[in-house]
Amino acid sequence: MTGRPAAGGGRWVSVTPERLAGWIARFAARHGPIEAVTLPDVVRLDAADGAVAECHVPFPPLRPPSATLSAQSSAAPSVAPPGLAPPGLPAPAAALVAHACRERTVGVLLARLGGHAAGVFTGTRLVAAKAGSRQVHGRSAAGGWSQQRFARRRDKQSAEALRAAADVAFRLLTPRLADLEALVLGGDRRAIDEIREDRRLAPLFALEAGPFLTVPDPRPAVLEGAPDLFRAVRIRLLDP
Repeated sequence: MTGRPAAGGGRWVSVTPERLAGWIARFAARHGPIEAVTLPDVVRLDAADGAVAECHVPFPPLRPPSATLSAQSSAAPSVAPPGLAPPGLPAPAAALVAHACRERTVGVLLARLGGHAAGVFTGTRLVAAKAGSRQVHGRSAAGGWSQQRFARRRDKQSAEALRAAADVAFRLLTPRLADLEALVLGGDRRAIDEIREDRRLAPLFALEAGPFLTVPDPRPAVLEGAPDLFRAVRIRLLDP
């Protein structure tokens, strides 16, 4: 679990779905009985001592608590799987835990000027992947004609690198559109925005969801670690 200051007060923490139920139980143990309210894309936990936890729903929307809990009980009538909400949690909190722990198929596209990676995850398992890199020179400090020539060369390299990333996304992800529930993006926003202009990928970008992943150069190891980021429940904590 990580923490960082939040704009407007409080701090952000990220909790894995499998640890969410325990985190909520410990929050209640520290701050007193909690009331849970479902807001658009957020489950708000208000504790007796005034502490507040705003739990942002991953891959919204969140199904109504009654429907989620009914699905839980029918799928696991005797022993709850890891991460499933224990008895005693308010219904909206239990629904959030079930929603976050549900296995879903997600496409991931990471891109920077020098490299790209695309993958398909089922839960935390990487079931298909492709990564690549292209040389893109840095900016030149020289002036005059040499600088202009260097800039043209760099622009050409950048366009080729982003076109290669778009081609990988098209070949790997679009054939799986029917199975994908969401597309998670990351890397460099400007690079992703350039790729977004490729009309072949419009149906894919229509599935965009989740926070933008700020990651280094998209190597295979970085792609493999993406579920730790996109599956996590982001919580804004406000102390009493």
